[in-house]
Amino acid sequence: MTDFTKVECAIRQLHARYADAVWRKDTAAFVDCFTEDAVWRIAGVELAGRAAIGEGFDRFMAILHRTLMTFRTPIVTLGELPGTASARTYVTEQNKYHDGTAVSTIGIYYERFVDEGDRWRFAWRHWQMYYYGPADLSEKIYDAPEFGRPPGMPGPADGSTERAKIWGVSPAPVTD
Repeated sequence: MTDFTKVECAIRQLHARYADAVWRKDTAAFVDCFTEDAVWRIAGVELAGRAAIGEGFDRFMAILHRTLMTFRTPIVTLGELPGTASARTYVTEQNKYHDGTAVSTIGIYYERFVDEGDRWRFAWRHWQMYYYGPADLSEKIYDAPEFGRPPGMPGPADGSTERAKIWGVSPAPVTD
């Protein structure tokens, strides 16, 4: 098995653990998918470190009954340093809110990963949402920046789609 195959398999397993934690609303399992100093850009905010990521996850999950995430095949690029990689992963979500509303999303996760010995974890994630609405795609597709072909990634000044405004929750403060 090549290094690429091992890394891609490890990343797919990480995506599976992440989706499972989201479905079960398991904060501990969710934050264990991230490195201690990871950064998660989502909903127009940047959350740094496992504690902030866990608090952000809890805020998002509080208004949802369930979320089923489906990750497409990640487009993986091995890092220059051993034990690092990046990917672009297309994602769809089926969300059911406590009030009964059902919403689908389509977006891309731009990701950086680190092998921490026991398994691979997210070191950095940037969620770029392109659609939020009914499953029939009858709502608009958002204009969002494109970052070129893989391994193109957002830069430090590129914010994520401000999903918090759509969800009707206040965004969390940006952490350093």
